[in-house]
Amino acid sequence: MTETMSEDVIRAYRAADRDACLALFDGNTPGFFAPSERADFVRFLERHAAEWAFQVIHRQGLGRLLTQARLHTAAEMPGVAQVHLDTSQHSEGFYARLGFQTERVTVDGYGPGLDRYDMVRTVQSAMISG
Repeated sequence: MTETMSEDVIRAYRAADRDACLALFDGNTPGFFAPSERADFVRFLERHAAEWAFQVIHRQGLGRLLTQARLHTAAEMPGVAQVHLDTSQHSEGFYARLGFQTERVTVDGYGPGLDRYDMVRTVQSAMISG
């Protein structure tokens, strides 16, 4: 899926994006990510990013557009009824505004000071109000 907002673009992830993604991850550690999560992120980039993720050239409002694109992709997949995600207290409100419900909070779940929020949203809800 490709969308354009001014000079902003959402496009499919490419292997050449790996270093830029890791630089963003590293720049947000430890504030938003625990250092121990880096290996999982590398595995995600290598095994799943091309299938599920989109590379975003960042501007305000694109996080919402990116999440909506993922929800619409999920809605098109046979048998997918819900979207589950985990995030920290820093972005829980963002996902709540997009209709995700918190199922569980694990204090320090990602590391000291980084709580884990497990959230879910139904695909039908995503398509009706997303």
